[in-house]
Amino acid sequence: MDVSLHREESLFCAALEIGDPGLRAAFLDRECAGDAALREAVEELLHAQAGANEFFDNVSMSLMPPSDEAMDISSPMETSDIGQASQNIGPYKLLQRLGEGGCGVVYMAEQEKPVRRRVALKIIKLGMDTKNVIARFEAERQALAMMDHPNIARVLDAGATESGRPYFVMELVRGVKITDFCDQREMDTPQRLKLFIHVCQAIQHAHQKGIIHRDIKPSNILVTMLDGVPVPKVIDFGIAKATEGRLTDNTIFTAYEQFIGTPAYMSPEQAEMSAMDVDTRSDIYSLGVLLYELLTGRPPFETKELLRDGVAGMRNTLREREPQRPSHIVTTMQGRALTQLAHSRHSEPFKIITQLRGDLDWIVLRALEKNRARRYETANGLAMDIQRYLDNEPIVARPPSRLYRLEKLVRRNRVVFVSGIIVMAVLVIGLVVSTRLMFKERQARERAEAAEQQESLLRKEAENREKVTKAAFLINLGRNQEADDLVQNITKIQPSLEAENVLRTLGSWHALNGRWDRAANRFTLLLQADQSDRSMMISSDLLLAGPIQIERGDQQGYEHFRKAAIARFKGTSNPIDAERTLKISLLLPADASIMKSLDSFNDVAVSSFAHEKDDAIMTPWRYVSVALMAYRQDDVPNSIYWCQKCLAYPMSNIARNATAHVILAMAFFKEGKFDSANSELTQGRNMINSAFVEGLPEGNGLNGWWYDWLFARILLREADGLIQNQPTRTK
Repeated sequence: MDVSLHREESLFCAALEIGDPGLRAAFLDRECAGDAALREAVEELLHAQAGANEFFDNVSMSLMPPSDEAMDISSPMETSDIGQASQNIGPYKLLQRLGEGGCGVVYMAEQEKPVRRRVALKIIKLGMDTKNVIARFEAERQALAMMDHPNIARVLDAGATESGRPYFVMELVRGVKITDFCDQREMDTPQRLKLFIHVCQAIQHAHQKGIIHRDIKPSNILVTMLDGVPVPKVIDFGIAKATEGRLTDNTIFTAYEQFIGTPAYMSPEQAEMSAMDVDTRSDIYSLGVLLYELLTGRPPFETKELLRDGVAGMRNTLREREPQRPSHIVTTMQGRALTQLAHSRHSEPFKIITQLRGDLDWIVLRALEKNRARRYETANGLAMDIQRYLDNEPIVARPPSRLYRLEKLVRRNRVVFVSGIIVMAVLVIGLVVSTRLMFKERQARERAEAAEQQESLLRKEAENREKVTKAAFLINLGRNQEADDLVQNITKIQPSLEAENVLRTLGSWHALNGRWDRAANRFTLLLQADQSDRSMMISSDLLLAGPIQIERGDQQGYEHFRKAAIARFKGTSNPIDAERTLKISLLLPADASIMKSLDSFNDVAVSSFAHEKDDAIMTPWRYVSVALMAYRQDDVPNSIYWCQKCLAYPMSNIARNATAHVILAMAFFKEGKFDSANSELTQGRNMINSAFVEGLPEGNGLNGWWYDWLFARILLREADGLIQNQPTRTK
């Protein structure tokens, strides 16, 4: 098979995953652009697939018996289809079609000798018996035959029809896919985890036999009831691969860039389709996706979302984009979706969020690591970590700490710890009473106070986390005031993405309504909550917090703020962080020490113009920042130069241009060009006043965000004081 045929097969398999005709057409337009022959070949395959489905639907209807017994059939079953003009294949009587894949059809069949039983019979579709498909079909049979595990469907027999089409017979699994089973039974989180452990053990067995499944997803894991106990069964090893040697003598060649697997459950290295081969850790990733869906009701990335930007976009998403934490996904759910999720787990929304946050987040994200070397090494390792969670033991996925290990130890041995604490308390009390020594009494009191303070601190942190979670839920419902009431008394907060989102939203809400003191409080907490390794997000949050201090008239607070900002980003080589620090630190005139400390930031920003690719958003803002720096340094020519560069930039932003006009007005005034100064000031003032007609505008990326307009207004007040309050001058 040449490269073009592999390309056709890859696009055909990808297009089959897209059910919506409009999305499928858009996908083919994008992937086959400029190659009409490729587009025509893929559409012919899709048309043939639809015809095959219609044919087998007709055959299936003729196969379905009116009662529990099978009926004789003549047409439409033909010799070319099964091998004889009846419903029999060898010793098996076909009863009903159960399902089909891209190349094979599965029937319920009945065997009468040597034992009477019902089985599942899989046979290659009519017209699909190519060398490659037959080899893959035989590989699936060999893979299943090698395994003997209660959670993997067993192979019972194999053969070929009279026309030579191979088939094999499997254990009949009467079940539903694992996600539907859990939802229908309203299984809670621990029950789902126990069921998932059995799936991991089945995959571990396959790996020990040298088989990689490569297509783990809910529809390939059926759950059936056995003596009242749910038993999952792993099925469909149709694209399984051996880790050593070959499954059959017929070599199966997976071509470079051949699309194999289901996108939503595919590991980054499997989607990459490069020279890097997949190993058992690819199945670990797919197990992580399945666990994610069992816990949250959806996979980290939906198939339609992955294929929306084509195969290349899908690869990039799986390779680069990090999945959100399961607890965060549930936290951001709204209304009906959250209620339905809680109902299907027989639980409450807050309880589900609490269960997922922490250990389960760590377990899922480790299984979904982009770098396979950082995933669990085995499926059994994943299962054991989940069992540790269920047993309240420390998990491997979470970085251990003494407090964390102590917490798990206490949970496992509650009675022993309570008894020990009681005995210790009695001994301490007896010692204090018997000795009556002031020194020992004081020591005991200090220890008790320290323990109480530590307990109070931990309790306060837990209460704050709970408040933040509830506030995030209320914000999603549009109930900002109730959310704000929850966080208003928090004075110290631990870093978290959830806390960042809540405080950023509430701070902006207060600012847009002119409540400067409350906005300043929320933004101060926001800077505490910012993650330490996300510098660009922190520098972005500085833009929110800085002008609020000035608007509330707290110049001392602003001085403290800009010194902290400069110290935080000292030594940065990132032009974006440098530009933002310059802008926020120069809103008011600064003394010589501040200006000296800003020299390095200015150097980074200016040097970026020479070697960085032009950025339509950040480059003109960088012109504004270095223009303001030049003005504060009394370097009037350079200030004018950078302002004019900004105003001449082809992509306009009203807030940015208004700021440049105001800085340019002050620079012209210092140069003695009073008419030019008044002209620039008038232009800047008109733009700013227009924006503030109905109060502080919320803004957007094209016209400037609300904090951009605050920058412009703060500098306008300075320019008015400089120019309009001076005596009239002539050139």
